[in-house]
Amino acid sequence: MAEPLDVLTERQSESAVDAAPAGGSLTDRAYRQIEELIVTLRLPPGEVLSEAALMNQLGIGRTPIREALQRLAREGLVVIMPRRGILVSEINVRSQLELLRVRREVERLMARLAARRATPEERQAFARLAAAMHESADQDDDVAFMRQDRQLNTAISQVCRNEFAMKTMGLMHGLSRRFWYQHYREVLDLPLCSRLHAAVAEAIARADEAAAAAASDALMDYIETFTRATLDADRRAAG
Repeated sequence: MAEPLDVLTERQSESAVDAAPAGGSLTDRAYRQIEELIVTLRLPPGEVLSEAALMNQLGIGRTPIREALQRLAREGLVVIMPRRGILVSEINVRSQLELLRVRREVERLMARLAARRATPEERQAFARLAAAMHESADQDDDVAFMRQDRQLNTAISQVCRNEFAMKTMGLMHGLSRRFWYQHYREVLDLPLCSRLHAAVAEAIARADEAAAAAASDALMDYIETFTRATLDADRRAAG
């Protein structure tokens, strides 16, 4: 398994944007690595998870693994079934559309707040992240984009400095990334999607609240279009 890429630029400042994903406790490390395995479908929906197997694969002890799985259960990526084990949750398109209704409103608010509240150092880091996302778009690099998407989500959540919005989004990001990873080869324009994400980061870097909100809405418009297209594709396949 490739190690999760926690820092996407060579230059790393002490800002929330650059520093947030790195370091942390063993539980944080276990969470990031298991979450990536699930999001990238290396642990597919319906897979039965073994704490012992994860311990051996990740080189992390039982307690951090267990705590990470409990966190993933709160986010809906795994289901803990007493006396039956731990399963990777299934993917549901209609549930994803309902999730997007909430995500649209919260992401717009968070983008505005991040544009208003980011420090100069954090704005520079958002600009670097936007540049990295443009590079992923140019190279059509799905794995790099997925990791950058996680970093952007984490950065906006922290820089907006609103704990309630941050907790709300934390429940949705993993499910959203996994859905994207399952279906993007069928219907997603990856370079366009990467550039739409970069536009959000660029607006925050410029401290432009209105542009950040508009870029967030444009991104959500595209993600909703992508999600509905997967539903249509599933209907055609079933018919």
